[in-house]
Amino acid sequence: MKKFKIKNADATRLFLGLALIAMNVRCKTEFLEKTPLNILSPETVFSTTGNAYAAINGMHRRMYSQWYGNQAMGGMSGNMIYMDALGEDMVMTAIANGFWIAQYRWLGHRDVNNSTLRANYGFFYALIANANAILVNIDQANGPQEDRDFIKAQAYTYRAWAYFNLVQMFGRRYEAGGNNTSMGMSLVTQPHDAAVPRSTVEQTYEQINDDLDQAMSLFEGGTMRPHKSHLTMNVAKGVKARVALTQGCYRLAAQMAKEAREGFPLMNRQEYMAGFSNIGNGEWIWGIQQREDQTTYFYSFFAYLGNFSSTNTRGNPKAINAWLYDQISESDIRKQLWDPTGSNSSFPHPVNGVRRPYMSRKFLLENPGNSNGDLCFMRAAEMLLIEAECLARLGEDDEAAAILYTLVNSRDPAYQRSSSTGETLVQEILIQRRIELWGEGFRWYDLKRLDASLNRNGANHIATIAQVFDVPAGSALWQFVIPQLEIDYTLGVVRQNPL
Repeated sequence: MKKFKIKNADATRLFLGLALIAMNVRCKTEFLEKTPLNILSPETVFSTTGNAYAAINGMHRRMYSQWYGNQAMGGMSGNMIYMDALGEDMVMTAIANGFWIAQYRWLGHRDVNNSTLRANYGFFYALIANANAILVNIDQANGPQEDRDFIKAQAYTYRAWAYFNLVQMFGRRYEAGGNNTSMGMSLVTQPHDAAVPRSTVEQTYEQINDDLDQAMSLFEGGTMRPHKSHLTMNVAKGVKARVALTQGCYRLAAQMAKEAREGFPLMNRQEYMAGFSNIGNGEWIWGIQQREDQTTYFYSFFAYLGNFSSTNTRGNPKAINAWLYDQISESDIRKQLWDPTGSNSSFPHPVNGVRRPYMSRKFLLENPGNSNGDLCFMRAAEMLLIEAECLARLGEDDEAAAILYTLVNSRDPAYQRSSSTGETLVQEILIQRRIELWGEGFRWYDLKRLDASLNRNGANHIATIAQVFDVPAGSALWQFVIPQLEIDYTLGVVRQNPL
């Protein structure tokens, strides 16, 4: 009998999903697993849809759990910080305890033995393993068909989302209408032991889109969402919008983004300054609520970007690119998220922490004595920005400007609807995207999809800390390397990227 591994027998009902990580997927995760404390059979896990709900809840929990003892990798929060540390809009103001400095210097993702690189790879493949286990077994679970469909739809969405993140990091940039036959990801879609060679970038995107289409067909049943951590039709459409945007399918991306944000109004100015740490925010389409009894300690997102007092937040308050800050209107509420002087005594910061110019207060905890805070993975503002960008790229300038106005006017009552057209309008939308989504994990992905160079010049990046200021578009540095342990474990079946 094949077994599921689980880390905590006392948490079985809530965290069965943790057990699924290792099930029959040793080619992806065995070298990263921890010793199990209990064994559960698939017959038990999937005997009922109630048990299967516990499995999907376990996947949600992994979105903010620590991975492989890596302090910098608190589930998806680690990836969010990673993608902005690699960009030009987040500034490291000091080295502090050293976390994220290797990534900021463009070293970590090119080091085959880097632990944070390995944790990112293992995190997404573990979610894929969980999804595969659910998809293979859920149809045998006793319970209502609508519950089976809802659980299955979430598993498909998770798998698509995980592969989408992976292929952007480890594959070459997708070229719309181009040759996408370079190496993408190993497409593991069934639980098994064998090593799987890498498919092409094109084949990886085909799998992603097939999974999302399957998910959306299953979500049509309209099962009531138990919690905002659960994935829904809106989330699947939001992921589809991101994928279509990256592939240059602008009409589809605009439509999916519009539908994804239905029912999720933009937050008001007061809510905007509340700290981006409360899942009750009506703009959030998908997020995770961190329970008080599930402390995240120093691997929390807020231990690096928030007001929780950690060595990192005290010594290295994250700042915004000074040039980008200057693009924000004085009447825009978002201008208040950063202190350009670094000397405003009323500006919130960690207890006993230093102050630095352009430091951020975007991510605040109601109780800064505890690192727990809710995390947002998708919100309505992002969908508006996708829709506006796509419409502008389609030449529908009036419609694009109207969508952009809806967003920016909610932040800046003095904002006037743009009269720009063409590429000028596209660039205006992209600037607003950088301002709006700062710190939420999008910038490096955006630079790569836009085939843009990294350019940290003319701002407030410190040479001795950043070291890297320019990376040309198309460089091999825009691909993460595959962890060496994966190459070794698969005996070279999984091939390495150009070093």
